[in-house]
Amino acid sequence: MVSAGEASGDLHGATMCRALRALDPGLRLSGMGGPRMAAAGVEILVDPTAHAAMGTSEAIGRVPRLYRAYKLLVRRLREDRPMAMLLIDFPEFNLRLAQQARRAGIPVVYFIPPQLWAWRRGRIRQMARRVTRVLAAFPFEMRLYEEAGVQVEFVGHPLLDVVPSDLDRAKARERLGLGGRQTLVGLLPGSRRQEVDRLLPPMLDAAARLSRADGRRCFVLGLAASVDRRLVAVHLRRASEAGGPPVEVVEGFTHEVMAASDALLIASGTATLEAALLGAPMVVCYRVSRLSEVIVRLLKRSAWISLPNIVAGRGAVPEILQDKVTGARLASEAEQLLGDSVAATAQRAAFKEVRSMLGQPGVGARAARAVLKVVGAA
Repeated sequence: MVSAGEASGDLHGATMCRALRALDPGLRLSGMGGPRMAAAGVEILVDPTAHAAMGTSEAIGRVPRLYRAYKLLVRRLREDRPMAMLLIDFPEFNLRLAQQARRAGIPVVYFIPPQLWAWRRGRIRQMARRVTRVLAAFPFEMRLYEEAGVQVEFVGHPLLDVVPSDLDRAKARERLGLGGRQTLVGLLPGSRRQEVDRLLPPMLDAAARLSRADGRRCFVLGLAASVDRRLVAVHLRRASEAGGPPVEVVEGFTHEVMAASDALLIASGTATLEAALLGAPMVVCYRVSRLSEVIVRLLKRSAWISLPNIVAGRGAVPEILQDKVTGARLASEAEQLLGDSVAATAQRAAFKEVRSMLGQPGVGARAARAVLKVVGAA
């Protein structure tokens, strides 16, 4: 049984499940996930990925739906007695599911484990009691789990199997129908409605400011599959009425938008690591509710929120948060990347370091072999 609760988990789960099916074509996979996992051969019992929320207070409305999903999965755990429980990120939900699996005598493997190095270290005690083996995506996670007595194996980050290594600027621009000399600013406001509502307006304001500074600049918005195009259209219409520049919206070409852009305005999340792997200079931004902000400040242990900075261990990319997310600030930071090749070059150098720390491609296959090894030992 597999459990993933968000779009990024669905992506990583699909990588793992395809590899599992390749190693054992007769393997039956079922559980919680989204369309990518379904395409990888998983029987989806419940799909929460289309209703993902950002922040703590925003997630409250999801509780009844997730509680029903939890009850369904626990019932199926007890009825079907799967060989193993495979968890992917989504710790508040998945650690509770892990407890039920261990009580039923079912081994638990955690792929993309909770970011204990950035948030709540107290969870490691739960991990030690409930998880049979952790498959670590980052090398620095190894020591943390080893010291807690948790069996851990470094398999690398699954994005290495997803992000195309041969997608360069020229190829990306060709796919987007853009010329090589155009200055391109990419907008990636996130995969959740709340992210788009909070981040796209200042991004569009920044686009207007950047356009006024240089009318030759072009703007393209990468639309996540989980975001309704009509929501984006409302924001674009308002920006256009206020005199903003044309913004082309593309769906299904997120990596091309990243690789083609001279500067990215991007929501914090898994996409920032994808952009780093593609060498895309970026400005990271994020806004949550006041309640979520307070809770985050209480629990947060890392000095950064974006994955490129966390992995690099320093502020390689600018992070604009909360009330500081304004069109003026985003435009100012983007202008640094567009007008100063040194700033963009420094980011790309940092991204090479990040890439070297994430392991080697073939993550899905290594993780799948580790899962089957646990199953064989159960």
